[in-house]
Amino acid sequence: MSTDPLWTSDAMAEAMVATRSGTLPRDVFGISIDSRTLAPGDAYFAIKGDVHDGHDFVAAALNAGAALAVVEKAQRDKFAADAPLLVVDDVLEGLRRLGIAARSRLTAKVIAVTGSVGKTSTKEALRAVLGAQGLTHASVASFNNHWGVPLTLARCPASVDYAVFEIGMNHAGEIEPLVKMVRPHIAIITTVEPVHLEFFSGIEGIADAKSEIFLGLEPGGIAVLNRDNPMFDRLSTNALRANVGRIVTFGADPSADARLLDVALHADCSAVHARIVGHDVTYKVGMPGRHMAMNSLAVLAAAELAGADLALAALAMSQVQPAAGRGARRTLWIGADEAMLIDESYNANPASMAAALGVLGRAEIGLQGRRIAVLGDMLELGPTGPELHRGLVEAVRTHGIDLVFCCGPLMRNLWDALSSGKRGGYAGDAAGLESQVVAALRAGDAVMVKGSLGSRMKTIVTALEKRFPGKAARDDAAV
Repeated sequence: MSTDPLWTSDAMAEAMVATRSGTLPRDVFGISIDSRTLAPGDAYFAIKGDVHDGHDFVAAALNAGAALAVVEKAQRDKFAADAPLLVVDDVLEGLRRLGIAARSRLTAKVIAVTGSVGKTSTKEALRAVLGAQGLTHASVASFNNHWGVPLTLARCPASVDYAVFEIGMNHAGEIEPLVKMVRPHIAIITTVEPVHLEFFSGIEGIADAKSEIFLGLEPGGIAVLNRDNPMFDRLSTNALRANVGRIVTFGADPSADARLLDVALHADCSAVHARIVGHDVTYKVGMPGRHMAMNSLAVLAAAELAGADLALAALAMSQVQPAAGRGARRTLWIGADEAMLIDESYNANPASMAAALGVLGRAEIGLQGRRIAVLGDMLELGPTGPELHRGLVEAVRTHGIDLVFCCGPLMRNLWDALSSGKRGGYAGDAAGLESQVVAALRAGDAVMVKGSLGSRMKTIVTALEKRFPGKAARDDAAV
């Protein structure tokens, strides 16, 4: 529990237009929507999800030490008369109103991040570089949707110096209501790529949907845009139509305001020389890959624009590490020898898949080691899905991938395009591929696992970690 209250129950009631019920504590120290991870002193919001209704867990939350629960009026009678409750017509709407109230009390510089690829890593890099200079609040994991954004806002302390929000979408019209809650001073679009094509007629529609982030910018706000992206002209036109105060660009393009001058790509990091809004900086990025180096330009530009010290921000980039499921690395022990696991299992699209194969292509391997890609379906690509999966064969060749395992009906298209020497194994789903991957791995290998969340590639990551536990896990088991 934080030592400082996040909210008073009175302020929450006023913001949400809630009816008080039972004896309420004066202070609330956190906001939770999950009774399993709730900390004592949190307010528990009984959100209705796709699978569970949070009202079914109110009693558990209160027993776990919740300061109060926010419930809907229609279900109030399920709970004891003296239960500490704030009663609203709709719990999600109550959370949204609390998020708006949280934003209204902020004096922080607020940054919002969207894009087809790199939202979460960019947000996490901003958290690291700004957190080294002031109190910083940022979205947890990928809390970037209709409940994640208001939850992140509601959790934001009034005293922070910087606040960073990730905003996602897979349909048009989803970003606008979220960014109007966040009201950023700076909005970053990392890139626009052919993702979620199932719901759009083309990439231009995706660019327009991402451009909704401009509609919530504070007056005089700044848009940070990828100058190298083919959709730049469309994005910048949309920004001007939205009366954005200033457009700042990043990329390798000679006209970029945050320009990549040189980059040395290494197995587990990158060394970058750049000119950031008029200042020459040389720094190390703790995450490998050219795509990470490019996004670091946006991070440092945003930090400079937010008033942070650019030199300190550049220094902090070396501490930025990939998040779980987004490039995190683990050592696997095969007998007395090592192999490397690169966990990219959280999500995938054609751009991020090609980038991940590039990172695998530079991964260090042992004397007899191989670079192995274990790939699951990329979802929501519509009619272009088969072609986009088959097209990955070029990245496999370019980056010198030795062996490819494929799973899912869409990845069958890549499997059929691979030469026989590149084929490691195929199965219809991740569960069916587990044993093939585990049996194939040997000392010195580097194996990268990636696919859309719905392809459940995390099961293969888990299987590899269980079969070849790292040294720390083996030592714990021995004890």
